[in-house]
Amino acid sequence: MDTNRVADPNSNDRAKRLSLPILHTNPPEQASFEEYEKKEKCGIFGIWGTKEASNLCYQGLFSQQHRGQESAGIAVTDGKDLRGHVGMGLVSQVFTPRILREDLAGTSAIGHVRYSTTGSSRIANAQPLLREYLLGPVAVAHNGNLINAHLLRRMYEEHGHIFQSTTDTEIIVHLLAKPTHMDKPDALPHVLRHLQGAFSLLFLFPNRIEACRDPWGIRPLSIGRTRDGQWVVASETCAFDAIDAIYERDVEPGEIVRIDDSGISSRRFVPVEPELAHCVFEHVYFSNPASRVFGQNVHLVREALGRQLAREAPVQADYVMPMPDSGRSAALGFSKESAIPFEEGIVPNRFVGRTFILPTQLQRDRAVAMKLNIIPDVVRGKRIVIVEDSVVRGTTTRSKMRALRRAGTKEIHLRVSCPPIRHPCFYGIDFPTKQELIAHDRTVEQIATFLEVDSLAYLSMDGMLGCMKDTPQHYCTACWSGQYKLPVDAPQSKLGLERGQLTMF
Repeated sequence: MDTNRVADPNSNDRAKRLSLPILHTNPPEQASFEEYEKKEKCGIFGIWGTKEASNLCYQGLFSQQHRGQESAGIAVTDGKDLRGHVGMGLVSQVFTPRILREDLAGTSAIGHVRYSTTGSSRIANAQPLLREYLLGPVAVAHNGNLINAHLLRRMYEEHGHIFQSTTDTEIIVHLLAKPTHMDKPDALPHVLRHLQGAFSLLFLFPNRIEACRDPWGIRPLSIGRTRDGQWVVASETCAFDAIDAIYERDVEPGEIVRIDDSGISSRRFVPVEPELAHCVFEHVYFSNPASRVFGQNVHLVREALGRQLAREAPVQADYVMPMPDSGRSAALGFSKESAIPFEEGIVPNRFVGRTFILPTQLQRDRAVAMKLNIIPDVVRGKRIVIVEDSVVRGTTTRSKMRALRRAGTKEIHLRVSCPPIRHPCFYGIDFPTKQELIAHDRTVEQIATFLEVDSLAYLSMDGMLGCMKDTPQHYCTACWSGQYKLPVDAPQSKLGLERGQLTMF
């Protein structure tokens, strides 16, 4: 299909502490894999060597809340022991000043905000995972998705290992605790070489933090330094801004960065970098516009995407409007390139989180109604270009378009700043199954008719990749092209590790 083509539907007739027993209250409603819309991955943060570790970790997680809203957690060390607190919900809901001050007193910390890509949304899967093995305690925070998780877990279960969660992160702990791995002078590189897929990892030991990134560089992971000299690590550089730290560099693909009392050091767990596979969707949607991801500022990349979209799919209109909030930068670029005035006619409610995080379509529709308020006096009788970052299932987008119609919009021309999403992602983005993706087996014209818009156009693959800093070969485009750089032999759903669940009251 020509992704540049403008479709006209009219031509088609239209908290807890980490100890046992586990006590939890008000768990979120569970949903099957098939019910999910596009969803966030996870965000991680770590800091070494300050009595304010838990507070700074809290701020770093808060600034990355957009990366996951299911659960949050922090693990700390005082140089001897590890302690942790995790809970379901937002960072501000999981932690209190007392918890940060008393339960999480320590000099170094790692933290995690989660959206599940392997394992259901329940407290046992909240991170950082805190475990004890022969060499002592360890806490692990993971952003990504292991495509060989099922194989590794089955292998360990056949040898009698018992798992406490259904997340792929726990498999990494079992790898660490394997006797033949512990006997090695430096076990971590050997362990990481067993993993396939996307992984940006933070390990907290009593005497150090280890920050690791997969050899393909699929997910971002950056290093910064506070004004007082403490080293910090985060999924996104916006976390550094939150604590007044300075970005230093990225953790390189295939690199392990150790942070301890002596400073920072580096080693590799793969000798030569393979072909990179940076996730373009980080720029299209997931990352904060203020962040620097894969060597580029996210806002500027999105603005460039919008400019290219205007060149590829021009249209006559009165206003360009973003679909808040992730479409704003691209809409600004579209407006500048097309010379069509930029206007805000859709006002977001800042107290409603990202609607894709909700488990059922009914909940998402209600949240959209609460989150987005149309300004009728702005849109009534006008021809509007709506710039959206992406369309996955389409049901939520259609509800937004209907709201504009009800407000009196004369024409709606939807422009999407990436190509049609036709394939699931197995590297840490929870796209639905192929059959649920609206673009999987539909033409642009059919999608436009479903969305009830006057015209629809997607950005081309070449146009999108042309806005990236590196060569096209350095990026993963699997969700658009179906070309998976890391072969997935036996794709399974995010709930593939789920069996029976033990409930503790």
